[in-house]
Amino acid sequence: QVQLVESGGGLVQAGGSLRLSCAASGRTFISYGWFRQAPGKEREFVAAITWPGRTTYYADSVKGRFTISRDNVQDTVYLQMNSLKPEDTAVYYCAAKTRYSNNWSEEAFDYWGQGTQVTVSS
Repeated sequence: QVQLVESGGGLVQAGGSLRLSCAASGRTFISYGWFRQAPGKEREFVAAITWPGRTTYYADSVKGRFTISRDNVQDTVYLQMNSLKPEDTAVYYCAAKTRYSNNWSEEAFDYWGQGTQVTVSS
């Protein structure tokens, strides 16, 4: 059974840091992505990483603050979030692709995790 299980969310003050993890099981994935959805807003792309981890992509809103990485032995992808802002508050979702493409929209991802809440207080 294919599963993506996120962890690491929580409550943090503005300027703080959190590291999200996403453990994959059931198959090997080509690329991973992180998305987020704030209350009353649509889900948006945050970051992505290709196989084996040399190429990364970021939304402009998180560039320079967030870092995506992957451990191909543990089949885990991480999102290190630094200098957090209240506007980063959202449910963060891990997603995975089984085939390579340069499309990083939601529709391009085949599997999704259940989401983890990140709340940044001002």
